[in-house]
Amino acid sequence: MGQQVTAHVSWTDGERFIGNASSGHAMVIDSDRERNTAPGPMELVLVGLCACTATDVVSILRKKREHFVSVEVNAEARRANEPPTVYEWIKLTYRIGGTVSRKAVEDAVRLSKEKYCSVSAMLQKTAKIETEIVIGEAAHSGAQD
Repeated sequence: MGQQVTAHVSWTDGERFIGNASSGHAMVIDSDRERNTAPGPMELVLVGLCACTATDVVSILRKKREHFVSVEVNAEARRANEPPTVYEWIKLTYRIGGTVSRKAVEDAVRLSKEKYCSVSAMLQKTAKIETEIVIGEAAHSGAQD
């Protein structure tokens, strides 16, 4: 049997909740997009996708001994018009800074999508996921490898 993970939310007011998970970290979640005091659940799904695939890409590039200095993943997405308003299309743009082989980055992105990223595997059940790779200058907020 796989690893068990838990999550919990407590309503605070309006459509706002405090959520926490097995890691013990808490966050505010606001489903009211007009009030917009915190990320909504579907935004967090996209953030989770970006973090999941970025983690894979960093790990794979390190194993390949590629000399990257930054990795950013940006997502744009389209949701269904009718409930449940699942994601139907997602475009992930990978921005890799440093001296890296395009083939190594392409391989890392492909392996993340096809084998390693659990969030991507779930979202691919309803969404077409497209990718774009941009290699060049250091991304805006990346940390040193």
